[in-house]
Order: sequence, then structure tokens, then C-alpha cells
Amino acid sequence: MGLLPVVAGVTAGARRRRVWAVQIGFLLLAVLAVLCAPLVGPTAISLRQVFDPTIAFADNVDAQIFFIARLPRTLAGALVGGALAAAGVVLQALLRNPLATPFTLGVSAGASLGAMLVITFGLPLTLAGIPAVPLASFVGALAAVGVVYGLATMRRQGLSTNVLLLAGVTLNSLFSAIILFVQYLADFTQSFQAIRWVMGNLDVSSYQPLLWALPMLLVAAGAFAGLPRALNLLTLGTDSAAARGIDVLRTQRLAFVSASLATGAAVALGGPIGFIGIIVPHLVRLLIGADHRFVLPASACLGATFLVVCDTAARTLLSPMELPVGVITAMLGGPFFLWLLVTRGGGPR
Repeated sequence: MGLLPVVAGVTAGARRRRVWAVQIGFLLLAVLAVLCAPLVGPTAISLRQVFDPTIAFADNVDAQIFFIARLPRTLAGALVGGALAAAGVVLQALLRNPLATPFTLGVSAGASLGAMLVITFGLPLTLAGIPAVPLASFVGALAAVGVVYGLATMRRQGLSTNVLLLAGVTLNSLFSAIILFVQYLADFTQSFQAIRWVMGNLDVSSYQPLLWALPMLLVAAGAFAGLPRALNLLTLGTDSAAARGIDVLRTQRLAFVSASLATGAAVALGGPIGFIGIIVPHLVRLLIGADHRFVLPASACLGATFLVVCDTAARTLLSPMELPVGVITAMLGGPFFLWLLVTRGGGPR
């Protein structure tokens, strides 16, 4: 009997080391993806040449391609992928549903509607130099969040996750119908632009879009950092979480608002790129378990890596033609989603 605590301690220690190894591995993988992705393209460049201190930047063509033409897009992919994956983790815990995604609550549809209106009707919407389409997309996302939150808190003290889910699904359908009507009114050029945006596109050619999206993503990340322990208890049920000292309503509000903010900023930056919020969290859980203290940061790192790799494939597979990155993620995510649906179902965890 005396050996049991020793064996249990060794097992727990080995598991902890494995979890940390996976965490560090995901972080290094994300850094490697961000460094290597800008090296891939029609014009071959050398990483050593890019960082050669003996060559002035004005004369270093490799450095110009790396830092000006390709790195902004790669960083955008990392930010969008990490935000969507982390938002997926938070929403799956909030709704206690393994099939929840960042787009379940209507945020993506609201963002898409805002972008469609600007693309089709050319609304003069700008703020502090932010382009009209991403700004309208973010405003649409915030409007959707407000409607869903208002419906979920209308008839009871607290936040009804069931009403939250139903309102999000209904709003998705409503906004999708309005988007189709707006596309019907558009001409061929506008329809092409709208469809390309809806398919997801990381065509970021400067650092300015990253700079306006970064504050919102940092606010969401700060909120995420305080959620893991509460999310662990929330997945057991609201009563169990409240019995263990968790302010359930505050946690639900913080989780919903932060996940929606991250999703809105990500969609405004890269369009509605689907399936990252469901693929990545489940892959991470298969590797390190369900503890949100580890799942949340690991999912953010793996999500960043996943989208950077998908975007690299999207712009190189059929070069010089470029595929929308949302097509790549959907082709990978669709079968994975169906596998989850068949093997795990959509009930509470």
C-alpha cells in the first residue's frame, strides 16, 4: 500500500511534464510557423539574407519581401487563428457543448452583414484611418453580440445559455438571409468581392490592420487569462460552480463578451474563417486533457500555427492563383466536425 502514493505521484508528475512539453512544443511551433511562412512564395528568399546586418534594408530585397510583402499577412494569420481557437475553447465551456464554435452565437453573421453592406452600397464608414469594410464588419459583430446578449438576459436574472445558443442560431439564419438579399441587389463586381470576403481571406498588405485589431485582441486575451479555473468548474454545471465559490453570472458574462470580442476582431481582420474554433480545441484536449489552464493557451498557439500553415498552402498550392484560406480550413474542418458529431454528439459535456 505504501507504494501507491509513490506511483500516483510519479504518474501525476509524468503527466504534468507531458502537458508542459506539449505546451512548449505548441508555442515553439507557432514561432517557427511565423518565421518560416514568409519564406515560402513564388520568389525564393533566404532567412539568413533577411537578417544579414551587413546589408542595408533599402538594398536587401529578401528583407523587403519578408517584412513588407509577407510578414504582415503571416502575423494576421497567427492573430486570427489564435483568437478563433481560444474563443472556441471559451464558448464550448460556457455553453457546455463540444460542438460550439466562435460563430455559433451570430457574431460571424453580423460581421459578414456589416461587410456586405459596405461592399455593396459603398457606405462612407471610416474611423481613425481604419478601412470601411473591416470597420463595418466589427460594428456588425458588436451589434449581433448586443442583440444575442439582450435576448439571453431579457426574462430572467442571469444569463441563460440555452437562450444564448438559440438566439445565436436564429440570428445566424436571419442575417444569412439578409446577406443573400444584399448579394442579389449587388452587381457582378460587388458580388465577387463579397463572396471572396465571405470565404475568408488574409490578404493583409500592411501592418495598419494589425495595429487597430491588436488592442481588442489584447483585451480579450486579458479576460481569457482570468477564466480557466472558473471554466473548469463551469463545465460541471452552474450549481456545482456556484457551490465552489464561483460567481457564475460574472464568469458567463466575461466569457461571452471576451469570446465575442475576439471573434469580432478576428473576423474583421480575416473574414469568417470557419472550423478553427472546433478543430483546434478538440485536438488539444486529445493530447493534454480538458484542464482549461492548459487547453486555452495551447489552443491559441496551435490555432495560430494551423491558420498560418493553411494560409501558406492557400497562396502557394495553385500559384499564381490564390485560394481563399477559408476553403482550406473548411475542407479540413468539415470531415472533422462530422466525426465529432457522430462520435460525441451535441449534448452537454
